[in-house]
Amino acid sequence: MIGLLLIYFIGKSFYQLAFDYDKNVWAFAILGVIFYYGGTFIGGFILGIIGAFLGSNFVETIPKIMLSLISMPFGLLVCWGSYKLLENQWDKKKTANNNDSLDSNLTGKI
Repeated sequence: MIGLLLIYFIGKSFYQLAFDYDKNVWAFAILGVIFYYGGTFIGGFILGIIGAFLGSNFVETIPKIMLSLISMPFGLLVCWGSYKLLENQWDKKKTANNNDSLDSNLTGKI
């Protein structure tokens, strides 16, 4: 149940971000969910690598729900980072476009 809520809120935040910057809203909502699952996959992979190097088999012995709860912060971190990256990149482009239109208005060009 918590996974569905996370998917909803992640998709909604990426949807709103894309809407604010006039991008394809559904594509970026789905991309946000993909970022989350990619981050949890990478987190689980890192945990497995660490377990292999330590010679422990804790990944095989813990319940699957515990493994998903442990890898959840990795997915949220990847989502947050990609959200901020997109927001900053689109904000720079929007500011540059606004500055170009102001410059053209000041010089008399259309």
